[in-house]
Amino acid sequence: MITIKEIAEIANVSVGTVDRVIHGRDGVSKKTKERVQKILTEKNFKINNIARSLAMKKKYNLSVLMPDFDADNLFWKSPLLGVSKAAEEVLSFGIEVKTFTFNQLDKKSYLNSFQKLIDGSPEAVILTPLFLNETKTIISQLDKKKIPYIFLNIEINGFNNISFIGQDSYKGGYLSGKLMHLCTQKNTNYLITDIESKLYNNNAIEGRIKGFYSYFNKNKIPFNAVSLSFEDLNNLDHVKQQLKQLLDTHKNISGVLVPSSRISIISNCIDSKKLKKLSLIGFDTTEQNVACLKNDKITFLISQKSFNQGLKSVKIMAEYLIQNNLPHQKIYSPLEIITKENLEFSQQEKWHYIDEIKS
Repeated sequence: MITIKEIAEIANVSVGTVDRVIHGRDGVSKKTKERVQKILTEKNFKINNIARSLAMKKKYNLSVLMPDFDADNLFWKSPLLGVSKAAEEVLSFGIEVKTFTFNQLDKKSYLNSFQKLIDGSPEAVILTPLFLNETKTIISQLDKKKIPYIFLNIEINGFNNISFIGQDSYKGGYLSGKLMHLCTQKNTNYLITDIESKLYNNNAIEGRIKGFYSYFNKNKIPFNAVSLSFEDLNNLDHVKQQLKQLLDTHKNISGVLVPSSRISIISNCIDSKKLKKLSLIGFDTTEQNVACLKNDKITFLISQKSFNQGLKSVKIMAEYLIQNNLPHQKIYSPLEIITKENLEFSQQEKWHYIDEIKS
């Protein structure tokens, strides 16, 4: 008997889309619905009512707490899309995924969104622990209620989370050091920009910077690094002025590392003549970063496959709830080097899902 997953592969859509067509739910375009229905008829698909009734006997509320995104910072859009796709796929197993978002620069927003989440009495939680002290407050409530939880994207120790899903930030930084050295060879003078990391608990940025330094130190490669911090990116004229002043003062700088998803802002604020002489390395394939990569303003992006992080976190927690499968304590995302040339072949599952939503 053909499965829903096999139908989805033939139709080039998600499992959740097939499930919506089968059960007559909204959220599928007419064109996609007709294509799926045709395949279901051709393959003589029949619902396994026994298996479905067993799966649907128990209902679960899986709640997700993540930062929101806006036009200036699109990073969190990708893992939220991954959560959305996975939510469609686990719905047929009786798991309803509820997503709560918060302002990533506002501690009160973080706590307020969690309060709404906990009021819904979830059986399990996936959260991004952006603010350390506030996270301690949140975790104390989850532990008291014996609610299992996974940390997504940001790794912090000392808690009872059943798993962490995200990038090994130290190795990501180490890789950025290796790439930078390959780009600049003997001229090892670099600028490292630190953006907004003081506003919240961002161990990822600190880990990347540490890894970057470690590459040169472990390989005994002499280098010089100048740091420049930005806590406010709203005034781009001021950012441009600071970058110009620093690059005019340190004329021997050959590379710029941005250990966050905001490298597009930095590359767009550097004078075009200076930019041609620099190697720029940053993280994550946001729409703005991809545009700069295509326009040769960025040399390399290191992707952590954040879409897959969101997708995997939901699926892993679903398996834990239904089958009591305890995941690995740490599940690290692949470190994918993205260039202008290989961009179109990267993260195809994410792009297919976005196209599916638009169709």
